[in-house]
Order: sequence, then structure tokens, then C-alpha cells
Amino acid sequence: MRELTYVARRTVEWREAPDPELRSDQEAIVAPVAATPCDVDSSILAGHGFIEPPFALGHECVARVVGTGTAVTAVAPGDLVVVPWSISCGTCDRCRRGLTAHCASVPYMAMYGAPIGGSWGGLFSDLVRVPYADAMLVKLPAGLDPVAMASASDNWSLAWRLVAPHLTSRPGARVLVVARGSIGLYVCDIARALGASDVLYVDPDPQHRALAEDFGAITAEAIEPAAHKDGFDIAVEATGRVDQLALAVRCLSPEGICESAGNHFRPGELPLLDMYLTGVTLRIARDNVRAHIPDALALAASGKVNPEKVVSDVIDWEDLPNALPRKLLKPVFVRSET
Repeated sequence: MRELTYVARRTVEWREAPDPELRSDQEAIVAPVAATPCDVDSSILAGHGFIEPPFALGHECVARVVGTGTAVTAVAPGDLVVVPWSISCGTCDRCRRGLTAHCASVPYMAMYGAPIGGSWGGLFSDLVRVPYADAMLVKLPAGLDPVAMASASDNWSLAWRLVAPHLTSRPGARVLVVARGSIGLYVCDIARALGASDVLYVDPDPQHRALAEDFGAITAEAIEPAAHKDGFDIAVEATGRVDQLALAVRCLSPEGICESAGNHFRPGELPLLDMYLTGVTLRIARDNVRAHIPDALALAASGKVNPEKVVSDVIDWEDLPNALPRKLLKPVFVRSET
């Protein structure tokens, strides 16, 4: 089989690899049918990652199950499934508590799309081995488009977690989104659908702002904390830039919540005294996405949201090496099934 391999800044190529084989009766082999880069992949392709190439890339996809071990009961060959980005067993103490990104049964940070915690391959591959199929794989609900849901492995479900639980405890909250990619746009869609009273989306890209406005958000190219004296109840930062995270927390109302989805590869400083005086709750974390995928898919199936609007391009699988390095918002690469 082939796996798409990151080899240098803005350079990927197909490389041959052995076909994956089942190593236990709990495993499955899947074939991605709709895969997309997450916002972190974009940073890696731009040369901002901290892992030296080469390595197999990709950790967001909807796939078709092509084979299962004899103990697998949750999915069967032919099923369309979401493949979570992190490897998790589903049975250790951490997994039972929903901390699937911190599974104790596998090496620390075991994941698809980067050689951290072992070599698990990437989801831009012709075939992928899933070690704990019953725990990891989630069937795609009937009626949901694999292209629209290609990001459910990470960014779509992450966006749900960044804002949905907070709006449950703070109905009608005012939401600030400081972003540069798909995560922030998904948050705008979800926040308005779940009853946020106001959503302000901040992004220098006019096309991104236009899409956020289509989701019902007010938009701005930049933000000055002094102009928002009343503050926001919830802030979501998804830029990977510490200066933008600092701006977001300065705009919070007393006891406000800031969720950071950015991978901050470059150093910076936070206004810790201001955060202390305001009483900010700040969370910066890799998402325990497996725990949230069912709820995120249920929202997508409700018809209240439109994740397909964030898909910027639908591109043939064979064009991955040429098209993936391009600066596209949220391209989805689709493989025809025969």
C-alpha cells in the first residue's frame, strides 16, 4: 500500500509501505474514503512542527472497514466509521474516565499522523490498522456525508467540546472566537446553533470572516480588549499564537472561560496578573476526542449545523501529494470505492 509521507516543508510524497495486518482479534483494518488535514497539519506542512521528517501524515478521516478480528463486535466490514486521531484501549482507568488522549495501555501520545508514542501510520494512507476497534471506531450515522464529517476524527468533535458543554452550563453566553482555520469556524456554527447570545469571530482572512458571518457571527479583522469592557463569557483561541491567546483572555468577563486549541510551537507570554485579577479559567489541551465524537455527530445529524460549509475543496485522493501543501482552508480528499 501507499502512505502519504511528509518529507520537507510544503513537500509530501507517496511512499510504499507493507499492507497492515491484524495483530489480534480486537483489531480492524480500514480504508480512508474521505480525509482532511487538521489545523495542526497545516502548521506542520508550513515547517512549524517539532518532529523531524519523514513520517506518515494525517489524522482526520472517515473510513470503510475492510477487515476485523474475531472479537470485534461494534463494527463490521463495509461500515463507514470515524477514526479518532489518538490511540486508546477503552478499558484502562484513564479511558474509562474519558481521557482517551492519555490512554495508559499505549505509549504516551500514541496517535495517527506523527511518530509520537510509536509508529501508527497516518490517515492519508490506503489502509490503516486500528488496534482497539470496538473502543476506537464510531459508526457514521446514516444520512451524514463522509465529506462533511471527515474532520470528526479531531477538529469537528474538538470544536464541539470547546464550546458546547460551556453553553449548557452558561446558556446564552457571549462567545469570542480568535482563530485562523477550520476549528474556529466550526465553533461559530456550533455556538450559534446551541444558543450563544453573541459570537464575535476574529480573523485577518476576509474569506474566513465571510463564512463566519454566514454562521451568524459578528466578525473583525483584529480585536482590542479595551473595546470590550463588558467582556465575553467564553473565549476560544485557535491560532497557535501566544499573543492571540493573550488577547483572548484579556477580553473575558470576570470568571470567564478560555479554551485554547492552538499548538503553540513558538514561545510567548501570557498576562498572568490580569488573568488572576479577572479569575480566568484557562484550558490548553489535546482533546480526548473519542469521548466527544458521538455527541458531535449527533449535533451534525440534527440539522442545526452546517459543517459542510467549512469544506473548501473536494479533491481526488490521487492528487494528495500536489494539493495538500497548498494553503487551503479545509480540503477533503476523497477516494472512489470500487
